[in-house]
Amino acid sequence: MLFEFIRRDGAPTVFNDGHTFHVDRINRFGEGGSTDVSHLIDKSYGYHSSRELRWHLAERFGLVPSAVALREAH
Repeated sequence: MLFEFIRRDGAPTVFNDGHTFHVDRINRFGEGGSTDVSHLIDKSYGYHSSRELRWHLAERFGLVPSAVALREAH
C-alpha cells in the first residue's frame, strides 16, 4: 500500500540528534486513485523518522511494515 505525506517541522529531539516532524497531510493510493487518510493519524505526534511513520501506518492498517510504501510529497 502506497502512502504519500506532506511534513511540517516539529521540535528538536535528543533521540536522533535532529528534529521531529509532524504529518500535515497523508494520502493512500490504490486502484481507485488517492484517498486522504489524514484523519486516521495524530497530526500532533512528532515522528523521528519516515521509518517510524511507516511502522505506525502498518499498525493502523493491519499490515506488515514491508507492505507499506511511503514517499514524501514536495
